[in-house]
Amino acid sequence: MGYIYNRRAASLRTSRSGIIGVVVHDIMNPFFAEILKAIEEELGHSRRTFLLCNHHDDIAIQTDFIDTLLQFGADGVILSPAIGTTGAAIDAIEKNGLPVVMIARWVEENSAPVFRGDDRQGIHMATQYLIGLGHRDIAFIGGRRETSTGRDRRQGYLNALQEAGIAADPAMQIGSEATRKAGYDSLRAMFASGLRPSGIVCFNDLVAIGVLSGLRSIGLEPGRDIAVTGYDDISEAEIAAPALTTVWNGQQEVGRLAARAMIATISGEKVPREKVLIAPQLRIRESTCPPKEA
Repeated sequence: MGYIYNRRAASLRTSRSGIIGVVVHDIMNPFFAEILKAIEEELGHSRRTFLLCNHHDDIAIQTDFIDTLLQFGADGVILSPAIGTTGAAIDAIEKNGLPVVMIARWVEENSAPVFRGDDRQGIHMATQYLIGLGHRDIAFIGGRRETSTGRDRRQGYLNALQEAGIAADPAMQIGSEATRKAGYDSLRAMFASGLRPSGIVCFNDLVAIGVLSGLRSIGLEPGRDIAVTGYDDISEAEIAAPALTTVWNGQQEVGRLAARAMIATISGEKVPREKVLIAPQLRIRESTCPPKEA
């Protein structure tokens, strides 16, 4: 009959807008796209929708978007905080009546609910797998130390080396953006400096795919001459050439749980203010191999 639900009229009656803010730092990363898809599906079950912000780790963009959500009377925000976000800033958002649920990253000084993969354990598993194949010269490429994710993944790598009695070489650890181009450039810079790892643990799948291309550009074949692991198990990982050994990071589950926690909070339920870690799963494919003789 052409009826259109009037969300503005309903908000006057319920004091709820049905709008949730979702804030991430890189929508071009398939990891976040998969989280967003799960959030969208979960919110749709209760006729809620979301407004999306891509802050590119710019605090000003994040702050402006939060202000916009408050002006529109949004019901809450699901947030992967920008670098530099403080606990006081999260507290201020909540004091203004906007509940916060964090995903992927978190702010240590704040106790808002957090849903994310167990990054430290996941990278530990990937590094441990290479050690089990016989690798001793293992590099770590990607990630920014200013983020909780960057710190945790690097620590998982360091923990695995320490447990195996392998000294960590700072020169074998290159921080970078989490992109294909960063992986490609970092790999070429590492080999140009004279370093020759037999295996490489990458911060995420995008970095790893860039590393695969970088290796081929210098005449090495990943999965035969050198072992490479990724992280997140995005859809592209399985069809990469070679298919990428990686760690599933639970992004679909992160999105579902975060959306459910937000809906429960809006509905007046008491949601535990705790960090929920999704157990990672190692996916072994073609990009890893035992060390090749020099």
